[in-house]
Amino acid sequence: MVEIFRPAKLSAKARGTARPLDWRKRMSDHIAYALLVYTALQIFVTMGALKGERASLLPYLALIVLVMAIIPACRRFETRWNRLTDDQAADPELSAYFKRDRLLLWLLAIGLPVALTGVFKLLEMAFSAR
Repeated sequence: MVEIFRPAKLSAKARGTARPLDWRKRMSDHIAYALLVYTALQIFVTMGALKGERASLLPYLALIVLVMAIIPACRRFETRWNRLTDDQAADPELSAYFKRDRLLLWLLAIGLPVALTGVFKLLEMAFSAR
């Protein structure tokens, strides 16, 4: 049997064609993924937890509050990073600021639906006990 030689695939970095650093694109990608996670949490955690046996407007109020909270926050992150010039967007010195904003973004995307669900469940228990 003849063995076929297949050269190993080189990564983009090894080929010398690594994508240039662009903080704007990276933040935009994180915002897009955070919104997907946020939406999934909103659908499965918040809406699922607030659906009761009785007809209630609470899930819809939660939906409105969550949308009103996340959209301005994401716009602020996006605007902050899109104001960078091309030189600034490739500056490795901005790494600490990027990490800080990325952490805040993900805390909002994950924490907001969970925290708001908890608040609404507490309110629901308080009003149903009466």
